[in-house]
Amino acid sequence: MAPLPPARPLWRRALNYLLVFAAVVLLVDALVGERGLVATTRARKQSNDLARAVAGLRAENARLSEAAERLRTDPAAIEAVAREKMGLIRPGEVLVVLKDVKSSSK
Repeated sequence: MAPLPPARPLWRRALNYLLVFAAVVLLVDALVGERGLVATTRARKQSNDLARAVAGLRAENARLSEAAERLRTDPAAIEAVAREKMGLIRPGEVLVVLKDVKSSSK
């Protein structure tokens, strides 16, 4: 029969358990802590969403600036808005108003 290996001292086993516990705590903190992997992924997604929103707002701002410039300088654009929004017509044009007639079919 082979001799049994000498038993490790109690403080050595306790140190091993303590090191394993500390490693597990650090791993969990790295994954779900305040600056962990989950928080970093969430922040990155939020950053990408906000970047897309900013790009959309910049495109809309450019479109609106272009429309405002046309309204300041282009008489045809001013006339189109006056006709559409205010219902204006040119002198000599005839306004025809069509009313919907409800059919009385039963």
